Amino acid sequence: MVASMARLVLPAACAMATAAVLLAVAAPADGSVVESIITQDVYSAMLPNLHNSSCPASGFYTYDAFIQAAAFFPGFGTTGGGDEYNRRELAAFFGQTSHETGGTRGAADQFQWGYCFKEEVSKSTSPPDYGRGPILLTGQANYQQAGDALGLDLVGNPDLVSSDPVISFKTAIWFWWTAQGKNEPSCHDVVVENWTPSHADPAAGRVPGYGVITNIFNGGIECGRGPNDANIDRIGYYQRYCDMFDVAAGDNLDRYTQEPF
Repeated sequence: MVASMARLVLPAACAMATAAVLLAVAAPADGSVVESIITQDVYSAMLPNLHNSSCPASGFYTYDAFIQAAAFFPGFGTTGGGDEYNRRELAAFFGQTSHETGGTRGAADQFQWGYCFKEEVSKSTSPPDYGRGPILLTGQANYQQAGDALGLDLVGNPDLVSSDPVISFKTAIWFWWTAQGKNEPSCHDVVVENWTPSHADPAAGRVPGYGVITNIFNGGIECGRGPNDANIDRIGYYQRYCDMFDVAAGDNLDRYTQEPF
């Protein structure tokens, strides 16, 4: 569903804000559930390199664009059955998308470089429908399905995903919200525990947890291959955001022994 991106090695960034500081930020009294968890200040602390000139996507992924896109999907980050589920869903969404758009591997500040890219570096996967946006939406079929859901001609104008930040975020949340295959749950259903595994899933190592979301994102490439840098990166981002949102990450974070859906 999404492309794997080559990473650039970028200079070190500012230190991570502590969870205590983030939790002290007051949520807007009349704000939505998502805005009450991720305020402008929290968003800036999550993604401290959003305006770093070393990042090709510098200045693109604005907070307002994220909030506007999230409002298009009223259940996103709001329907998990409680604040803990909502926080975990947002942490998981940004954990996966930060990996897809991240800029470093192995650096001390590795998990502070999410949202550094807005399109695939090589542009070689399924051109002209190569990876764009927070999930690196890839392939004509996916552009068609996302465009149909959003009321947009993304097949005729795929660059909308890398030129309009609201549309870019909408494609990512669409992917998150929508079951991507006959036997696959949506990422949303997994993280809020609405997914009931079939009889075949446990035998294939697919059990509820963040690891299944990685399987949905890139199972054909990353699953069943033991520990690797890509999965470590996805987990690291997720755990960082869970810490910032003061929520437990849960069990079954990796997909080292899972078979793809």
